[in-house]
Amino acid sequence: MDRFQDGSALATLLGDWTAGPGPLYRKLADALARAAEEGALRSGERLPSERELAGVLAVSRATVVGAYDELRAREVLERRQGSGTRVNGKVRSARSDGGVRGGRAGVIFQRLIDGPGPLISLACAAEQGAPEVTEALADVVREDMPDLLADPGYHPSGLPLLRAAIAEHYTRLGLPTGPEQVLVTTGAQQALVLVAEVYLRTASSVVVESPSWPACLDIFRSVNAELVPVPLDDEGIETRELAAALAAHHPSLLYVMPTYHNPTGIQMSATRRRRVAELAARHGVTVLEDNAYAGIALEEERGTAPLPLAAYLPSGAEAITVASLGKAVWGGLRIGWVRGPAEIIERCARRKALADLGSPVIDQALAARLVPRLDELAPARAAIQRERRKLLERLLREYLPDWRWRSPDGGSSLWVALPEGSADVFAQLALRHGVEVVPGSSADFTGAHDNYLRIPFTLEPAVLSEMVGRLARAWTELRRHGPRDNRPLRPII
Repeated sequence: MDRFQDGSALATLLGDWTAGPGPLYRKLADALARAAEEGALRSGERLPSERELAGVLAVSRATVVGAYDELRAREVLERRQGSGTRVNGKVRSARSDGGVRGGRAGVIFQRLIDGPGPLISLACAAEQGAPEVTEALADVVREDMPDLLADPGYHPSGLPLLRAAIAEHYTRLGLPTGPEQVLVTTGAQQALVLVAEVYLRTASSVVVESPSWPACLDIFRSVNAELVPVPLDDEGIETRELAAALAAHHPSLLYVMPTYHNPTGIQMSATRRRRVAELAARHGVTVLEDNAYAGIALEEERGTAPLPLAAYLPSGAEAITVASLGKAVWGGLRIGWVRGPAEIIERCARRKALADLGSPVIDQALAARLVPRLDELAPARAAIQRERRKLLERLLREYLPDWRWRSPDGGSSLWVALPEGSADVFAQLALRHGVEVVPGSSADFTGAHDNYLRIPFTLEPAVLSEMVGRLARAWTELRRHGPRDNRPLRPII
């Protein structure tokens, strides 16, 4: 099957193709040629029609025609009678699949690899490290280093001190946990990879929220799992459709983000958590809950916050909880963990040992001093996010008054609905105005959120203001001229 007949998929692959000097048609030709050389576009693969790709990229059809003509002259593309435009069979690609550019999360990871450059990138919602990291690091150097250096340093399951601290953290939350139920990982991303390797086999299926986060979905796709989407409402995953999906597909995992869902910011209610737990237990499916944003509440908590979803499961039902210090403390620390049944943790640990023999010990010692302080660190980070959320909402209401969103319960971004048109098309115009956005199609493969954007508010206030100004100029251009695929407009070069 040709993967890129859908123009939006090809646009995601190309990323920031408009950067640099020169006419647009030549920059597009260079980006397509590079994708073919890297192996992201395969020999014989069919590309979208000129009209379709022009619409998605928000350029004139003449721009795409010029790029395709240029590539046919370079013998990168060829036109086959009755078969459209394809990558030339003579192209010698690198022996790879094109790296991270091939996945739906590719634009996010590629930005981390390339660096931000002059763009304001909204691909990654990350903040600077908490100031308490400096104090904790000084304590580690002063008090812990002799014992750490006396140790061989290989702990595939995690530094015992940190495993104990994480277990105590969950016990305080109302989910009794022992150190043997905890595996320390290099961030939550690795935690999800290890769990997927343990649970998913050929023809496995995973029920996921729709929308969800593309990097997480790509982990399940990488092991060829079938993704079964279930929509959300204001309390979390919709239980009537969830019940139908569990009954019809008998999945290996139910993957949910109950605490400040990414990208919507929804907090799953306690009532909804109980119902989800009941359904999972009834159908014998393991719950994989991802609580990366735990503690980042954007409204004052009224009463007691819901317990982790695992705490609502009846005896005998199985749950895996993944979390990290990335949002509450610092993404650069790269400390995450898996909490689950001891036998599952051991199986994950064996795979962790094969991957890296264990996460860095000094980082874990630092985390062991920070985990007991999460009850104070997360609210402090949330207070900063709360003010930036208010600023972003005020700016959007002022400069983009027809955009709509639900104010999130927590997390670090707004999930914004455009009043019309495709967010993929708008994302291309936004790039040319200096902002990189994540369109809804990356987070929801059903098409139900193709007019949505994820807009983080983790940036400094001055950058947030500049970003909204650029988005407003891009939106004005789109509203004034529309997608440039079906009318004789002057080519943009």
